[in-house]
Amino acid sequence: MSKRKPHNLKARIDRSCRSLLAANHVAVVNIDPSGRQGMINYKSLKNIAPGKIGQAVCGIPHRWTIYLSALCIDARGDRYSKSVEVAPDGVYLSDHLEDVIDHCYKKLRDEANQNQMVASGWIAIPEAISLDEARAARIFEAVGAWHQVKVDSCAA
Repeated sequence: MSKRKPHNLKARIDRSCRSLLAANHVAVVNIDPSGRQGMINYKSLKNIAPGKIGQAVCGIPHRWTIYLSALCIDARGDRYSKSVEVAPDGVYLSDHLEDVIDHCYKKLRDEANQNQMVASGWIAIPEAISLDEARAARIFEAVGAWHQVKVDSCAA
């Protein structure tokens, strides 16, 4: 007769949190120059309020997919983006992604045409899925990446 595995409360909570995030199609979005950061449902494009879902994103490690983009407008007034998708190996807490995001984000912004770049941003999804360019564009449009005002940090 085989023995059953002992009850592991932490593994159970982790599974529950991942299930909550997958069911709500959660993505963390950051846009510059306004510095706005928040969570959005990447399917319905509705904002997600912090709370239990925010705790599930930050509290446990995930396999992440990060979509970074420099949003530009060419001389004819047409929108285009220069983008890259990064999927770090392994599972990481959201706090430990900062180095990966900063390195790739700075490199992407430096490679973009500075005269045409109007904004930039990244989308981090706590799942191992790939974003296509059209879906990422809809997400950036939904959070107002093309129409932002730079926040003055001294006007507090």
